[in-house]
Amino acid sequence: MQPVKQALHSDYCFKMTATKSKENSSSPTPSASEGKQEQRRGNNRGGDRRGRRSDRRNQDRDSEWQERVIQIRRVSKTVKGGKKMSFRAIVVVGNEKGQVGVGVGKAGDVIGAVRKGVADGKKNLVKVPLTPNSSIPTLSNGRDGAASVLIRPAAPGTGVIAGGSIRTVLELAGIKNVLAKRLGSKTPLNNARAAMVALSLLRTHKATAKERGISLEQIYS
Repeated sequence: MQPVKQALHSDYCFKMTATKSKENSSSPTPSASEGKQEQRRGNNRGGDRRGRRSDRRNQDRDSEWQERVIQIRRVSKTVKGGKKMSFRAIVVVGNEKGQVGVGVGKAGDVIGAVRKGVADGKKNLVKVPLTPNSSIPTLSNGRDGAASVLIRPAAPGTGVIAGGSIRTVLELAGIKNVLAKRLGSKTPLNNARAAMVALSLLRTHKATAKERGISLEQIYS
């Protein structure tokens, strides 16, 4: 009986070793799959870093601009089924470095109207020439509709002598010493647009001399 038991024991051990070798051969090699996963993770991390950098740059660009709401009104539009109510927002956008814009936005809610007004203001930016004293180089007069605005330079320390929407436009443009007078209509939108027209007509003495074809000394004489 002993030889029979030894033979059975040897057959059982042989089968166990065969099954273990098959399992080891059937399992995939971890090096290739893990390497691909690590490469994908590295690519994803690189994409996340790039996305974060772009978001930071956009935030820095947006932080340079300031937004001020001049007026929010509830307006209605008559349609076939009745009246459609919405909100209109007048927004002034500027970076206080010589760029300013006025935008109008309409939407069903106030937040959407302000957002559209900011986008519209950034599309209609005006570059203002500033003097070393944070003033304007020459006198300017702008008109929009029934509103007329007169803007003239002032000495250092004067401040912004203006009112209403004109003051907001001048402050966000970066002008700190100026005199402004509202002539005509008192509508905030027309006055803001008239101020934008006056600022867009400003020219430096150097640019004026170049347009006329004369020297800068002749302008001052």
